[in-house]
Amino acid sequence: MKTLPSSLRQRKRYLAIEIITELEVSREELLREIFSAMGSLYGDIGSSECAMRLLDFGNRKGILRCSHMMEERSRAALATITTIGGQRAIVHVLGISGTVKGATQKYISVQQYQNPNILIYK
Repeated sequence: MKTLPSSLRQRKRYLAIEIITELEVSREELLREIFSAMGSLYGDIGSSECAMRLLDFGNRKGILRCSHMMEERSRAALATITTIGGQRAIVHVLGISGTVKGATQKYISVQQYQNPNILIYK
């Protein structure tokens, strides 16, 4: 099966997120809460239009992919998440980019300064 040319493909946005919780959160728990929030806020049709996918998650940071027309809806659904896996949580959107590489470099990458014990996130 041939792939669609780039002019016919649906454009995407990549949201860099950070999970603020007291304990670690697993990828499965986060996915469950994201899709639950999308379904309760927009229903099945609205959540499928957002086309949200969790591409990468680790160390409380991750990359979400969504449709470029529905990025505001996706951010609103993430803002409604208050608990993940039974513990209080906040999903903070660090930024939005048009590419995975841009989102990773701008918002997820870690820089070390003089003291190697101190990690500073951009």
